Amino acid sequence: MKLYVARHGQTQYNLEKRICGHADVPLTPRGIMQAHELADKMVSYSVDIIISSPLQRARDTAVIVGERVGAPVVFDDRLKERDFGTTDGTYEGTPGFTHTFEQFGHRYEDGETLLHVVQRVYNLLDELRYRYENKNIMIISHGGVCRVINSYFSSLDNREFFDFFLENGKVLEYDL
Repeated sequence: MKLYVARHGQTQYNLEKRICGHADVPLTPRGIMQAHELADKMVSYSVDIIISSPLQRARDTAVIVGERVGAPVVFDDRLKERDFGTTDGTYEGTPGFTHTFEQFGHRYEDGETLLHVVQRVYNLLDELRYRYENKNIMIISHGGVCRVINSYFSSLDNREFFDFFLENGKVLEYDL
């Protein structure tokens, strides 16, 4: 059983180094191209189902890939990016953002903690192991969620956890 984990294509927020979080922003033309490139790559893999964040950037990427590989797409709220609350849409250099970002238990105003993200993503991964036994699954989500998924399969210290970065439109493979 394989798990393929991909990050959505590029958005304008990614270009501008803005915090996407729960902001429902579309793909750029480059992001659409990245989604098609990802789809072309995934044709050579066996994908039985795609599970995606419902946020537009991931959803659109998943639909493009799903159509190309002939796999159904299911949306799951647990794959949404971390809710940065009032910080969504601001710039990465916003004072205090980076320090606060790396605090597992810090809740952004009107947002969620990293621990909440870990809980919902780990719970989903545990569920997928049993619900789709002997199926190859593809997840299309966001940078922060991809970081959490990587930590599910890897023993990392805090620095390694936060240094992990999956580029837009890229995919990793795990044994589930």
